[in-house]
Amino acid sequence: MRLTRADWLRLLLLWLGGIDLRLTMLAVPPLVPLIHRELHLDEKSVGALVSGPVLLLAIAAVPGSLLIAKLGIRGALIAGLGSVAVFGALRGYGPSLPVLFSATFLMGVGVAVTQPALPSLVREWFPRRIAIATAVYSNGILIGETLPTALTTPVGALPLAHGDWRWALASWSVIVLLSAIAIGLVAPVRAAGVSLRAQWWPDWRRHQAARIGLVMGMASATYFGANAYIPDFLEQTGRHDLISPTLAVLNGSQLLTAPAVALWPNLLTGRGGFIGSAALMAIAQTGIVFTPGLGVVPWAFVLGFATALAFVVVLSLPPRVARAGEVASMSAAIFTIQYATALVVPLIAGALWDATGQAGFAFVPGVAAGVAMAWGAMSLRIPSRGELPPAAPGPA
Repeated sequence: MRLTRADWLRLLLLWLGGIDLRLTMLAVPPLVPLIHRELHLDEKSVGALVSGPVLLLAIAAVPGSLLIAKLGIRGALIAGLGSVAVFGALRGYGPSLPVLFSATFLMGVGVAVTQPALPSLVREWFPRRIAIATAVYSNGILIGETLPTALTTPVGALPLAHGDWRWALASWSVIVLLSAIAIGLVAPVRAAGVSLRAQWWPDWRRHQAARIGLVMGMASATYFGANAYIPDFLEQTGRHDLISPTLAVLNGSQLLTAPAVALWPNLLTGRGGFIGSAALMAIAQTGIVFTPGLGVVPWAFVLGFATALAFVVVLSLPPRVARAGEVASMSAAIFTIQYATALVVPLIAGALWDATGQAGFAFVPGVAAGVAMAWGAMSLRIPSRGELPPAAPGPA
């Protein structure tokens, strides 16, 4: 069955929603030197400013499920994306440290409560095309991570703001605000078959949510760890000039996953996508450590693609595995465990580096994460393509 004009509009809105989830978060790193200098931040404050929203993705995912149950999909999207737009723009108001951190916190909450709503939209709008819809909005997430890092300082937001980091931050919020209005006009009030008292607290034992969250957490931890430790690893091994191209390839290769899934939707079927991604993750990190010279660049390409493929596979699971009324709560459970794991594993990697003094040891937890991911994926029960569970019954 061919896509209608309404289907194409919905895919566009899903793509914009994915972009909105990361756009304002990733606008900060390119501006850190300016913020650091003007507000006299120490390194711990810089770390908190950059990583705080990631922590909130774990902490506020379940409240996001509650918001969807109380307000419906449209209400949750308007509240969540509205918070992202408003508080993302207010981060530079003043400027002052209390405003910067409180606005960053509230912006992160907005991202966290919005994220579980998008899988519900996929199930509502594309129950028979979950693979393509997931590929589209996950591509939006990856573009939302890439655009601000590539366009904030050299040719984009900062030059347009005449070098003022406050207005540069605020400019990204305009995109979020406009797309939030468009999504809110088209999104359903609540998903079909979902009661006003739909389940919002995740049942951590049902639908394999905890296991899926841990499996995906290993991929996310590997991705964040690679971004954190590749620069100093290359510095320590005398390849400073390769830092920028390696990071660019690591992050840019993620954009190829959505076209790959669109061309080969069977990547999202069964456990093959997880196991293949896990194997590539372990091999690529080993290659990064032991390959001299320019060899680190192609291995970074493989690593970025593998972690992003696992991410897309996970995003497709809640609409396929959970019943309609439980898609948001299952997504919240997965995101909670995923991002908590993504914070803990890189800390272990850093501790290993500190203890040994050797940068290569920082990749050992990532290799172990790839092995653990493959082992966990082997026991997942994933429905066949096109098979959907029934809608969850409303409580009596």
